[in-house]
Amino acid sequence: MEYAVVNVPAAPVRRRPNHRKEMVNQLLFGEVVKVLKTKDPLWLKVRSLHDNYEGWLTRTLVAEVNEAFANTACSFVAAELLASITLEGKVLHIPVGSSLPMLENTKGTLGEMGYEFSGKTVNRHELKHDLIQLKELAEPWLNAPYLWGGRTPLGVDCSGYTQVIFKQMGIDLPRDAWQQAQEGKVVRKYKEAQPGDLVFFNNKEDIVHTGILLGNDQIIHASGKVRVDMIDKKGITDAATGKRTLSLKAIRRLW
Repeated sequence: MEYAVVNVPAAPVRRRPNHRKEMVNQLLFGEVVKVLKTKDPLWLKVRSLHDNYEGWLTRTLVAEVNEAFANTACSFVAAELLASITLEGKVLHIPVGSSLPMLENTKGTLGEMGYEFSGKTVNRHELKHDLIQLKELAEPWLNAPYLWGGRTPLGVDCSGYTQVIFKQMGIDLPRDAWQQAQEGKVVRKYKEAQPGDLVFFNNKEDIVHTGILLGNDQIIHASGKVRVDMIDKKGITDAATGKRTLSLKAIRRLW
Protein backbone atom coordinates (compact mmCIF):
# COMPACT_ATOMS: atom_id res chain seq x y z
CA MET A 1 0.00 0.00 0.00
CA GLU A 2 1.51 3.32 -1.10
CA TYR A 3 -1.39 5.74 -0.63
CA ALA A 4 -4.53 5.58 1.48
CA VAL A 5 -7.60 7.68 2.27
CA VAL A 6 -9.31 8.04 5.65
CA ASN A 7 -12.71 6.29 5.52
CA VAL A 8 -13.85 6.93 9.12
CA PRO A 9 -15.06 10.26 10.60
CA ALA A 10 -11.74 11.01 12.33
CA ALA A 11 -8.66 8.81 12.54
CA PRO A 12 -6.34 9.15 15.57
CA VAL A 13 -2.68 9.46 14.63
CA ARG A 14 -0.23 8.39 17.33
CA ARG A 15 3.40 9.16 18.05
CA ARG A 16 4.25 5.44 18.23
CA PRO A 17 2.51 2.31 16.87
CA ASN A 18 0.60 1.54 20.06
CA HIS A 19 -2.91 2.50 21.15
CA ARG A 20 -1.54 3.62 24.51
CA LYS A 21 0.82 6.15 22.97
CA GLU A 22 0.12 9.87 22.62
CA MET A 23 -2.38 11.01 19.99
CA VAL A 24 -0.56 13.76 18.13
CA ASN A 25 -3.08 14.39 15.37
CA GLN A 26 -6.37 13.42 13.81
CA LEU A 27 -7.04 12.93 10.12
CA LEU A 28 -10.53 13.70 8.88
CA PHE A 29 -12.72 11.72 6.51
CA GLY A 30 -11.45 11.96 2.94
CA GLU A 31 -7.94 13.15 3.76
CA VAL A 32 -5.15 11.29 1.96
CA VAL A 33 -1.86 9.92 3.27
CA LYS A 34 1.29 8.40 1.87
CA VAL A 35 2.25 5.17 3.61
CA LEU A 36 5.88 5.29 4.71
CA LYS A 37 6.23 1.91 6.41
CA THR A 38 4.31 -0.82 8.19
CA LYS A 39 4.67 -2.53 11.55
CA ASP A 40 2.99 -5.92 11.92
CA PRO A 41 -0.38 -6.39 10.18
CA LEU A 42 -2.06 -3.47 11.98
CA TRP A 43 0.05 -0.31 12.07
CA LEU A 44 1.00 2.10 9.28
CA LYS A 45 3.37 5.03 9.49
CA VAL A 46 1.87 7.73 7.29
CA ARG A 47 2.52 11.24 6.05
CA SER A 48 -0.58 13.33 5.38
CA LEU A 49 -0.42 14.93 1.96
CA HIS A 50 -2.02 18.24 2.94
CA ASP A 51 0.55 19.14 5.61
CA ASN A 52 3.31 16.47 5.53
CA TYR A 53 2.65 15.56 9.18
CA GLU A 54 3.80 12.07 10.14
CA GLY A 55 2.55 9.54 12.65
CA TRP A 56 1.10 6.09 13.13
CA LEU A 57 -2.45 4.87 12.57
CA THR A 58 -4.12 1.51 12.09
CA ARG A 59 -4.97 0.23 8.64
CA THR A 60 -8.58 -0.27 9.81
CA LEU A 61 -9.07 3.51 9.49
CA VAL A 62 -8.05 3.89 5.84
CA ALA A 63 -8.61 2.40 2.40
CA GLU A 64 -5.98 1.97 -0.28
CA VAL A 65 -6.07 4.39 -3.23
CA ASN A 66 -3.89 4.86 -6.28
CA GLU A 67 -1.46 7.69 -6.92
CA ALA A 68 -3.79 9.45 -9.36
CA PHE A 69 -6.53 9.66 -6.72
CA ALA A 70 -4.04 10.78 -4.07
CA ASN A 71 -2.81 13.65 -6.22
CA THR A 72 -6.22 14.88 -7.37
CA ALA A 73 -7.18 18.17 -5.72
CA CYS A 74 -10.30 18.08 -3.56
CA SER A 75 -12.40 21.24 -3.72
CA PHE A 76 -15.37 20.36 -1.52
CA VAL A 77 -15.44 19.95 2.25
CA ALA A 78 -18.26 19.28 4.71
CA ALA A 79 -19.59 22.53 6.19
CA GLU A 80 -21.78 21.38 9.11
CA LEU A 81 -20.33 20.62 12.53
CA LEU A 82 -21.47 17.01 12.08
CA ALA A 83 -23.16 15.62 8.99
CA SER A 84 -24.33 12.21 7.79
CA ILE A 85 -22.68 10.50 4.85
CA THR A 86 -23.43 7.08 3.36
CA LEU A 87 -20.33 5.09 2.42
CA GLU A 88 -20.93 1.76 0.73
CA GLY A 89 -24.40 1.65 2.28
CA LYS A 90 -23.20 2.46 5.82
CA VAL A 91 -24.03 5.74 7.54
CA LEU A 92 -21.19 7.76 9.13
CA HIS A 93 -21.28 11.12 10.91
CA ILE A 94 -18.38 13.20 9.65
CA PRO A 95 -17.04 16.44 11.15
CA VAL A 96 -16.80 19.86 9.57
CA GLY A 97 -13.76 20.21 7.32
CA SER A 98 -13.88 16.60 6.13
CA SER A 99 -12.77 16.25 2.52
CA LEU A 100 -15.27 15.09 -0.09
CA PRO A 101 -13.18 13.70 -2.95
CA MET A 102 -14.58 13.38 -6.46
CA LEU A 103 -17.91 14.88 -5.34
CA GLU A 104 -20.38 15.64 -8.13
CA ASN A 105 -23.89 16.63 -7.14
CA THR A 106 -24.45 14.28 -4.17
CA LYS A 107 -22.15 11.39 -5.13
CA GLY A 108 -18.44 10.83 -4.89
CA THR A 109 -15.78 8.14 -4.55
CA LEU A 110 -13.06 7.15 -2.11
CA GLY A 111 -10.87 5.09 -4.35
CA GLU A 112 -13.06 2.12 -5.29
CA MET A 113 -15.73 2.94 -2.70
CA GLY A 114 -18.75 5.08 -3.49
CA TYR A 115 -20.42 7.52 -1.13
CA GLU A 116 -23.46 9.79 -1.05
CA PHE A 117 -23.55 13.14 0.70
CA SER A 118 -26.46 15.57 0.65
CA GLY A 119 -25.33 17.82 3.51
CA LYS A 120 -24.02 21.36 3.31
CA THR A 121 -20.68 21.79 1.55
CA VAL A 122 -18.31 24.62 0.76
CA ASN A 123 -16.05 24.90 -2.24
CA ARG A 124 -12.86 25.84 -0.49
CA HIS A 125 -11.44 27.48 -3.60
CA GLU A 126 -14.37 29.88 -3.96
CA LEU A 127 -14.98 31.21 -0.43
CA LYS A 128 -14.45 34.91 0.17
CA HIS A 129 -11.64 35.90 2.48
CA ASP A 130 -13.38 38.42 4.73
CA LEU A 131 -14.44 38.85 8.36
CA ILE A 132 -18.05 37.82 7.74
CA GLN A 133 -17.02 34.52 6.16
CA LEU A 134 -14.39 33.93 8.83
CA LYS A 135 -16.94 34.34 11.63
CA GLU A 136 -19.38 32.00 9.88
CA LEU A 137 -16.70 29.31 9.86
CA ALA A 138 -15.09 29.96 13.25
CA GLU A 139 -17.90 30.83 15.68
CA PRO A 140 -19.93 27.58 15.46
CA TRP A 141 -16.96 25.91 17.20
CA LEU A 142 -17.41 28.00 20.36
CA ASN A 143 -17.22 25.86 23.53
CA ALA A 144 -15.75 22.85 21.71
CA PRO A 145 -13.49 21.15 24.31
CA TYR A 146 -9.72 21.26 24.09
CA LEU A 147 -8.12 17.98 23.04
CA TRP A 148 -4.42 17.56 22.38
CA GLY A 149 -4.06 16.44 18.76
CA GLY A 150 -7.76 17.00 18.01
CA ARG A 151 -9.20 18.53 14.86
CA THR A 152 -12.97 18.16 15.33
CA PRO A 153 -15.69 20.10 17.22
CA LEU A 154 -15.80 17.19 19.69
CA GLY A 155 -12.20 17.93 20.70
CA VAL A 156 -9.62 20.26 19.17
CA ASP A 157 -6.27 21.86 19.97
CA CYS A 158 -5.22 25.39 19.08
CA SER A 159 -3.40 24.67 15.82
CA GLY A 160 -5.88 21.96 14.80
CA TYR A 161 -8.61 24.57 15.08
CA THR A 162 -6.84 27.15 12.93
CA GLN A 163 -5.83 24.48 10.43
CA VAL A 164 -9.40 23.26 9.82
CA ILE A 165 -10.84 26.80 9.65
CA PHE A 166 -8.31 27.84 7.03
CA LYS A 167 -8.63 24.55 5.17
CA GLN A 168 -12.22 25.49 4.41
CA MET A 169 -10.96 28.73 2.85
CA GLY A 170 -8.53 26.94 0.56
CA ILE A 171 -5.43 27.59 2.68
CA ASP A 172 -3.53 24.47 3.74
CA LEU A 173 -1.54 25.17 6.89
CA PRO A 174 1.06 22.98 8.60
CA ARG A 175 -0.12 21.09 11.68
CA ASP A 176 1.69 22.69 14.64
CA ALA A 177 1.59 26.30 15.86
CA TRP A 178 5.34 26.85 15.47
CA GLN A 179 5.11 25.67 11.86
CA GLN A 180 2.09 27.85 11.13
CA ALA A 181 4.06 30.84 12.45
CA GLN A 182 6.30 30.56 9.40
CA GLU A 183 3.45 30.83 6.88
CA GLY A 184 2.11 33.89 5.07
CA LYS A 185 3.39 37.45 5.47
CA VAL A 186 4.84 39.00 8.60
CA VAL A 187 2.78 41.72 10.30
CA ARG A 188 5.35 43.61 12.30
CA LYS A 189 3.16 45.76 14.55
CA TYR A 190 -0.07 44.91 16.36
CA LYS A 191 -1.67 48.17 15.21
CA GLU A 192 -1.25 46.94 11.61
CA ALA A 193 -3.01 43.63 12.29
CA GLN A 194 -6.33 42.84 10.63
CA PRO A 195 -9.20 40.42 11.35
CA GLY A 196 -8.27 37.01 9.97
CA ASP A 197 -4.59 37.30 10.83
CA LEU A 198 -3.10 34.40 12.76
CA VAL A 199 -1.57 35.42 16.08
CA PHE A 200 1.05 33.42 17.94
CA PHE A 201 2.14 33.30 21.57
CA ASN A 202 5.27 32.13 23.28
CA ASN A 203 6.44 30.54 26.49
CA LYS A 204 9.89 32.07 26.93
CA GLU A 205 11.41 31.25 23.52
CA ASP A 206 9.05 28.71 21.98
CA ILE A 207 5.76 29.38 20.21
CA VAL A 208 3.18 27.35 22.10
CA HIS A 209 -0.20 28.74 21.06
CA THR A 210 -2.13 30.27 18.17
CA GLY A 211 -5.50 31.78 17.41
CA ILE A 212 -7.37 33.90 14.88
CA LEU A 213 -7.72 37.65 15.26
CA LEU A 214 -11.28 38.96 15.15
CA GLY A 215 -12.48 42.55 15.14
CA ASN A 216 -12.59 44.78 18.25
CA ASP A 217 -9.31 43.43 19.66
CA GLN A 218 -10.64 39.92 20.11
CA ILE A 219 -9.12 36.51 19.47
CA ILE A 220 -10.94 33.23 18.90
CA HIS A 221 -8.84 30.26 19.94
CA ALA A 222 -8.83 26.81 21.54
CA SER A 223 -7.69 27.28 25.12
CA GLY A 224 -9.46 24.93 27.52
CA LYS A 225 -12.27 25.21 24.98
CA VAL A 226 -12.85 27.27 21.87
CA ARG A 227 -13.47 30.76 23.22
CA VAL A 228 -13.21 34.47 22.52
CA ASP A 229 -10.82 36.54 24.63
CA MET A 230 -9.39 40.06 24.48
CA ILE A 231 -6.02 40.75 22.88
CA ASP A 232 -3.66 43.71 22.61
CA LYS A 233 -0.03 44.27 21.67
CA LYS A 234 1.13 42.53 24.84
CA GLY A 235 -0.98 39.39 24.50
CA ILE A 236 -4.21 37.73 25.66
CA THR A 237 -6.41 38.80 28.55
CA ASP A 238 -8.87 36.20 29.83
CA ALA A 239 -12.35 37.62 29.19
CA ALA A 240 -13.76 35.91 32.30
CA THR A 241 -11.07 36.77 34.87
CA GLY A 242 -9.39 39.84 33.39
CA LYS A 243 -6.00 38.21 33.94
CA ARG A 244 -3.17 38.29 31.43
CA THR A 245 -2.39 34.82 30.08
CA LEU A 246 -0.06 34.50 27.07
CA SER A 247 2.41 36.98 25.54
CA LEU A 248 2.10 37.94 21.88
CA LYS A 249 5.05 36.72 19.81
CA ALA A 250 4.12 37.02 16.13
CA ILE A 251 1.39 37.91 13.65
CA ARG A 252 1.05 36.39 10.18
CA ARG A 253 -1.29 37.30 7.33
CA LEU A 254 -2.46 34.44 5.11
CA TRP A 255 -4.53 36.32 2.53
